[in-house]
Formats: sequence, structure tokens, C-alpha cells
Amino acid sequence: MSRIGNKAITIPAGVEVTIASGNEVTVKGPKGTLTRQFNSDLGIKIEENILTVTRPNEEKHTKQLHGTTRALLANMVEGVSEGFTKELELVGIGFRAAVSGKKLTLNVGYSHPVEFAVEEGISVECPSATEIKVSGIDKQRVGEFAANVRAVRKPEPYKGKGIRYKGEYVRRKEGKTAGKK
Repeated sequence: MSRIGNKAITIPAGVEVTIASGNEVTVKGPKGTLTRQFNSDLGIKIEENILTVTRPNEEKHTKQLHGTTRALLANMVEGVSEGFTKELELVGIGFRAAVSGKKLTLNVGYSHPVEFAVEEGISVECPSATEIKVSGIDKQRVGEFAANVRAVRKPEPYKGKGIRYKGEYVRRKEGKTAGKK
């Protein structure tokens, strides 16, 4: 029994959900519009501002799709009403980030600056030279962009230098000199 799949999704005020033929769901809200095609085996229903997902049988594949579909729908509803944000911080001497237009430029200890083109639907801002804030309505795209930025220079365990998520714990190691007496 899928506990996630059976949870109902409450649609907040100002959000409009429409289901087209073939389980194509469109969610419109104050922040934007998201559309996604879901498996046609599952039943998606709206009753009195409550969205529910039902499955036709108890096969393993259908159970897996049940929970995934419900989670994706909940993320779509939350995204168009509140949006998603990932915050990154740069730790290291001389590490800095800057946004100019639709381009994020990172100086993180390489001989050249690393540049990212900010795609449509995502906004990137730098409140300070060592902070990056990625936001948008699609949770997957926001998380993927943040992960790609972090992958440029992952935090290393000896000094903790690199790009990390805000609040991320980096496990530190002692190094070679710790064992000598």
C-alpha cells in the first residue's frame, strides 16, 4: 500500500488545475503554469479543491507509479503557488560568484572563470559574492541547476573548500600531519 500515493493534495486558493484527455495535467497559479503528461493507467480526480490519484490494480509497477505521480502533482501545485529555492554558498579564499544578465560566473580557484547560462524559468541571484540563490517553479529544474553549479567544485573534506548547499554538513578529515608526534 502506497502511503504517499493515497495522500490527498489540497489545492490552495488562486491555483487552477485542469486535467485533459490522456492524463495531461496543467496547473496554473500566481507564479506561472506547469504542464505534465502522466501515465494513462492511473486515475487523477479533482473534487472540491482536493486532488487524488488512484490506481487500477495492485501490480508492482502500478504501485510505483502511484506514489511518484502523487509526489510530482504535489510539487507542481506547490511550485506554482510558492515556488522552490535552493541556496548555495561558496567557501574558500577568493571564491566568488556574480550574475550578469542571463549568465552566472563562478571564480572558484581554476585558471579561468566558469560560466553558466541561466535557462528560461529559473532565476539566479547573488545576495553577496559568496552566496547563490536559485529559484523557480519547477522543482526538478531548480534542483538540477543547483546540482550542476555545486558539481563545479564540490566541498572537499580537508579544508571544507568548495560550493555547498546552505546548511550542508561537510564531514572533515584530519589530514596527514594528525598522526605524527
